Amino acid sequence: MRALKFGLRATVLLCLAASVVHVVLVFLHVAPANTVSKRYSPLVNAWVYPFFEQNWRLFAPDPESVNRQILARTADTGSDRSVHVSPWFDLTAVDSSAVEHQPFPSHTAQNMLRRAWSGYVDTHGGDDKARTERALMMQKYLTNIAADRVAAHKGGAFDFIQLRVVTLPIAPGPAVGDRAPTRTENRLLPWWKAPRHGK
Repeated sequence: MRALKFGLRATVLLCLAASVVHVVLVFLHVAPANTVSKRYSPLVNAWVYPFFEQNWRLFAPDPESVNRQILARTADTGSDRSVHVSPWFDLTAVDSSAVEHQPFPSHTAQNMLRRAWSGYVDTHGGDDKARTERALMMQKYLTNIAADRVAAHKGGAFDFIQLRVVTLPIAPGPAVGDRAPTRTENRLLPWWKAPRHGK
């Protein structure tokens, strides 16, 4: 009985300590830049991204002004060193279908791929070169989501995956507010290794 009480107290103390650490690290992340947050920036970012990221979109939403279609194709190297490239597979259509045919669609089905793409663009810009650890993490995150979805719907083994993102304006016309009108964009990403779905 004494050991059980000790274990319970230790568990409660550990949970309290983890909660305090979590609150402090998230506070440092959202607080204005200061000496402490700058000094511990790598530690804070490692804790916050990608699971505890803070933003104000709930209170000041910034609705999408474009439709994005994310497509993927895979490449498989055969035993004779020949390369077989699959046709393009529409990942966005799969997500849209999952949302439309569910009375209570999951938040994951609605936003995972879109948020992964937004995170990729935020960290890579327009040149697809990862210059930070976070950029590499977002690239792997996007790659894994795409590879998992292709494998789940098409089956088969593959070694590489490539994404293409087609961005279309929702309502072409004059600029609204401080936003410039958006033009159609077709962005082809490089081939990435997909080790979990290789042979």
